[in-house]
Amino acid sequence: MFTEAHVDFFNQQPTPFYYYDMDLLNLTLRQVKKWGLSKGFHVHYALKANNHIQLLQRLQEAGLGADCVSGGEIERAIEGGFSPDQIAFAGVGKSDQEIELALSLNIFCFNVESIEELTVLNEIAGKKGQVAPIALRINPDVDAKTHRYITTGLSENKFGINEESLAEALTLVHELDHIQLIGIHFHIGSQINQLEPFQKLVRRANELNQHIEAQGHHLTVINVGGGFGINYEAPDAEPIPDFERFFGLFESSMNLKNHQQLHFELGRSVVGQCGSLITKVLYTKPGRTRKFAIVDAGMTELLRPALYQATHHMEVLTSDLPPETYDIVGPICESSDTFRKSVELSGLQRGDIIAMRSTGAYGEVMTSRYNLRPQNPSVFSSQIPALAT
Repeated sequence: MFTEAHVDFFNQQPTPFYYYDMDLLNLTLRQVKKWGLSKGFHVHYALKANNHIQLLQRLQEAGLGADCVSGGEIERAIEGGFSPDQIAFAGVGKSDQEIELALSLNIFCFNVESIEELTVLNEIAGKKGQVAPIALRINPDVDAKTHRYITTGLSENKFGINEESLAEALTLVHELDHIQLIGIHFHIGSQINQLEPFQKLVRRANELNQHIEAQGHHLTVINVGGGFGINYEAPDAEPIPDFERFFGLFESSMNLKNHQQLHFELGRSVVGQCGSLITKVLYTKPGRTRKFAIVDAGMTELLRPALYQATHHMEVLTSDLPPETYDIVGPICESSDTFRKSVELSGLQRGDIIAMRSTGAYGEVMTSRYNLRPQNPSVFSSQIPALAT
């Protein structure tokens, strides 16, 4: 993936910084269009994965909508070129101010996650003389078989309306004058690499769609969320997820009615592989039982390893020395500021450049100023003269 032109350019930049391969993003979007958009599916890009304005503009141009989980993300989506009628607003804890903002913009849909949220949304919409379009987010109790911190569709999770409360929610919808039920919504988790959880979701979605329509509700939107994963271990072997397989499952198995549209909310699978965190080695030092390589990136730049023990493939761009085994750690004053343990890499020296791959999602967007760390600007492939097209 990386060439001498990359290394020459990277050496001129203050590290650490995020690098985005826009050519790979464009190729990924072509696959989303071929297997998703061209089938009539609606894909809302999840801004929580990465909200960089240059990425958002490209995603909007490619025909995606926006999936937002805060008022700030709604405003960023508008800034990135998305129109309000492309925006779905999810989130288990929408504030009154965020609801008012979304209503004032006349967004496409609110994904409602609780009985109380229904009544609050109806009250606020009533004061504004509006009717809020909603999809009920239903918790289908499907195990996504992913890390416990990023599963969202089990009954024990905080997300969505459980099926025991669904009858009450549907009754309430009939009674509220400033709510319009247009669909149902699901999201079972993140970084799902097996199709089995999605197959289970399809079965529950079909059952619930039939059940709710049989009660006289007219559902035009069936939103199955996102969660499709990427290959963190070997990003060059699978730079683009198998969207044919993913969308094909829903195309063949969803029992949609003529008046219904299928919606998705994809984030990581679209932008995850196009991003890398570029960092330099500050020091190497032996420990009693291991050798450390201390880099200038920390958990302030990439939180995933500290948050839920995620691992990223590492590529040394500047060394051809024989391989050695290292713990790759950052400079933050926390023992959890560790990226990889006992990883074999080309021999490292001060100043060597390492690319931490597959960081386009939940990387830059989760950065912090802990320890008052500076944040360097991102670099895009279009900025590198030898790569610009």
